[in-house]
Amino acid sequence: MNFVESFRIAFRALAANKARSLLTMLGVIIGVAAVILLVGIGTGVSDEVTGSLEGLGSNLLFVVPGQFEGGIGGGGAPPGRRFTLDDVDLIARRVEGASAVVPVFQAGATIKAGNRSMRVVVAAGNEQGTEVFTSDLADGRHYRRGEVQAASRVVALGSRVARELFPNQDPLGKQVTLSGQRFTVVGYYESLGGGLGGDQDSQVYIPITTAQRLFNVNYVSTIVVKAADPDEIETVRRDVRRALLPTFGDEFTVFSQEQTLGILSDLLGTLTYMLAGIAGISLLVGGIGIMNIMLVSVSERTREIGIRKAVGARTYDILSQFVIEAVALSVLGGIIGIAIGWGGALLLAQTTPVPANVTLWAVAMSFFFAFGVGVFFGVYPAWKASQLDPIDALRYE
Repeated sequence: MNFVESFRIAFRALAANKARSLLTMLGVIIGVAAVILLVGIGTGVSDEVTGSLEGLGSNLLFVVPGQFEGGIGGGGAPPGRRFTLDDVDLIARRVEGASAVVPVFQAGATIKAGNRSMRVVVAAGNEQGTEVFTSDLADGRHYRRGEVQAASRVVALGSRVARELFPNQDPLGKQVTLSGQRFTVVGYYESLGGGLGGDQDSQVYIPITTAQRLFNVNYVSTIVVKAADPDEIETVRRDVRRALLPTFGDEFTVFSQEQTLGILSDLLGTLTYMLAGIAGISLLVGGIGIMNIMLVSVSERTREIGIRKAVGARTYDILSQFVIEAVALSVLGGIIGIAIGWGGALLLAQTTPVPANVTLWAVAMSFFFAFGVGVFFGVYPAWKASQLDPIDALRYE
């Protein structure tokens, strides 16, 4: 019996039990779809975060309190003394190569306008923040230097905040209440999407001095330094360290975007592989289901195997038939799973804020893994079927 005939017999056997074949494929379908979807989410998050960081330019330094082995995400001592606005002024005065020095502080709060309210992230900085971070205003303006110095209660709204608090209205000049304090809206932004600080469309932006009064703090979380010349980034780094060493000793870290990008890429890559591994467990469960059904099929078709051997079928013919059946179940399930996972990722990306980017390597990995599952879990039942004695098989009831 040739290979084509083995395919024909195998598919005829699967078609004879359509419901059982579909249920057997279900584990593979779910597993492959989960791999495609979760890897797509992991890749999408990674692309969005690294893209937003790369979009800031290549001339930024991030200064954080505490010692970190590799910047963001690295292990190290927790911060002791925190940075203050005096430290920001010190860097601005001492570091000649810095074109902008921006203190950063974030906190959660509730914002209200009339009978509407929502939870937002308050992002605070100074008037140079627009030189460092993306800031596409739909209308209005950013807060000014004088407003930072006076701790004025002015606010710029993210696009989602403006939309929800002032539907079908122009929020410019309107009053809002932020953590019980009244603020004047001086601007609102185009949709900025996700970023390093989360969903920028759900943030509001106020002067750093105003934020310190509002939340009763005297520190800043991070200091962002922009080098005037990207080629002088290492010189600026040394100058920043020289300015802060007398006060902080070694209890602070200065790292560049390249370091941050490398660390984030490693972390997000690890997360993506973890998600793929978790989803891959479903494929293993599906493979076990295929083995179980194939063993049942061998038992049900013992007399058929005996007849085929009696009329001249070789061990190889029986073996190939059952392997083909197992592989057909897993491959067909894999194809359906790829379609579901890919479609689900596209739907998720279009209808929710969750980014999802399906890559060809994830599709190829899922397909070949499904194929491998069929081969691996189909070999034993196929071998068992091929070893049946034709006389015993014919006597089987």
